[in-house]
Amino acid sequence: MITIREYQPTDAAQAMDIWNEVVREGVAFPQLDELTGPTAHDFFSSQSYTGVAADSETGEVVGLYILHPNNVGRCGHICNTSYAVRSARRGQHIGEQLVKHSLVMGARLGFRILQFNAVVAANIHALHLYERLGFTRLGRIPKGFLMKDGHYEDIILLYIQL
Repeated sequence: MITIREYQPTDAAQAMDIWNEVVREGVAFPQLDELTGPTAHDFFSSQSYTGVAADSETGEVVGLYILHPNNVGRCGHICNTSYAVRSARRGQHIGEQLVKHSLVMGARLGFRILQFNAVVAANIHALHLYERLGFTRLGRIPKGFLMKDGHYEDIILLYIQL
C-alpha cells in the first residue's frame, strides 16, 4: 500500500535518486543538472510542500511531488507542481495518487489554481491522467521542450481550479 506524506530530511537520498532519474531520462523535467547530496535537502525543503509516496510495508520512497507558487503578487494564488515516480514502480497509479494529493495540498495552502507550464506533448500518459482529473488545456507551444536526444517537442499548458 502507498501512503503519501510530507517530505522529511531522512527522505533526501531516496527523493534525490527518484528526481535525478527523471532528469537523466531527459523527457519530462526542464532541469539539466542533477541534485547532489548537499543540494537535495535544500531543494525539497524549500518548496511550499514536498509530498513523498512511500510503500507502507517497506518504507521505500517510490515517488514524490513538489508544490510551489507559479508566480508572485497578483498571480501568487497560482501554484505549480512536478511529479516523479521511481521507474520500477511506474504504471501502478502512484502518479495519480500524487496528483490528487497535490490538489488537496494546494488548496489547503491557499492556492486557487494549479497550472502546468510545460507538459511534454509526447507524455501522453500524463496528459490523459490530467485531463481525466479535470485539467483544462490552455494551449500548445511548438518545440518548447528540448529532449535529451536533441530534438524539440511541443509542450502543453494546463490548469485546474482548486
